Amino acid sequence: MRRRARCRRSPPGIFLAPLSHQESNMSSTQSLLLPYQMRDVSLTNRVVMAPLTRSRARNRDLLPTDLHIDYYAQRASAGLIISEGVWISRDAVGWHDVPGLFTDEQVAHWKQVTDAVHLAGGVIFAQLWHTGSASHPDFFDGRPPLAPSAVNPGLLAPTSTGRKPTVEPRAMSAHDLRQTVADYATAARNAMAAGFDGVQLQAGFNYLISQFLNPRTNLRTDHYGGSIENRARFLFEIIEAVGEFVDLRRVGVKAGPAWSETGEFVSGVEALADSEYVLGRLNDYELSHLLLMGMMVDSTGGPLEDLAGDGMFRHFRKVYQGTVMANVGFDQHRGNAILSDGLADLVAYGQPFIANPDLPARIASHAPLAEPKKDLFYGPDAAGYTDYPLLEG
Repeated sequence: MRRRARCRRSPPGIFLAPLSHQESNMSSTQSLLLPYQMRDVSLTNRVVMAPLTRSRARNRDLLPTDLHIDYYAQRASAGLIISEGVWISRDAVGWHDVPGLFTDEQVAHWKQVTDAVHLAGGVIFAQLWHTGSASHPDFFDGRPPLAPSAVNPGLLAPTSTGRKPTVEPRAMSAHDLRQTVADYATAARNAMAAGFDGVQLQAGFNYLISQFLNPRTNLRTDHYGGSIENRARFLFEIIEAVGEFVDLRRVGVKAGPAWSETGEFVSGVEALADSEYVLGRLNDYELSHLLLMGMMVDSTGGPLEDLAGDGMFRHFRKVYQGTVMANVGFDQHRGNAILSDGLADLVAYGQPFIANPDLPARIASHAPLAEPKKDLFYGPDAAGYTDYPLLEG
């Protein structure tokens, strides 16, 4: 049953009085280690494992494997794990060796992963992903990928034989649009059947939903193009469709103005106002959370200059009224500070979780962090994936 919020409301977590930075550095009172109630999901701490593409599904059927079971179970001490992006359909594929969530066999294999995480006391959401024009014909037997419009985004697609320039995609027909919205809903239903505690929609960076939001990659003249109200229609139709199968209190969205700033994804003068509209409209739904990424490039002199550093979270904290999950560039000190300052409710860590499966324990004891092996981020095996030692080991 679809659920909507009747009005805007204050962030749904536990209220924190601001802590001094000295207090934040004490393990017993670190904001990162306090529990949080995210709608009806109880989190033991505010340290979130961000979605991380790791390319370990090295099989034709795009199934998670025993490596995935070990990897996610090792990191179950996170307050919340958000899985790597998983494909909602065969048409969504755009990165080599990433698992899907659109077949019964994939669901069964993911069930083994979620069971292991739950046995270890963790909470895990699935991120639902469609790459759109960021994909490559190599994934579709030579056919170009689907996208809002026939606009080459000017990116590099990570194929099994290396990164290759994107091509002009196929503009989605009305049937393609309806089918893709239905694919998101089916994948969400599959996620719950697989034992996930909720889902997150990948509506950020330079993937399909962002391609609809971006006026340079969306040149449509129908109800899905033109004004930001029209360009955002696709996202909100997906939310509505997913809400038919998953309680929206367990549906999050990753969105915001922080694009890759490459190719056709360079922020224009409309970027801030467009994002204010989209994130403001998310308040119409009683969603689980918003994952908001900070700027990943130098924004000096650009239209998003004022969003550098904590400016992103300071600005959109006043726009989105639900749980805000801050991401990009956070260490222990900055994570505690942004929570204590009330600019976010949760902090998502990416690379620190790759090399530190017990990251919350390291935060609690102020232990040094291991450095990830960047040459092993994307496979092929356990090396650089499940072989990082725990703190006590």
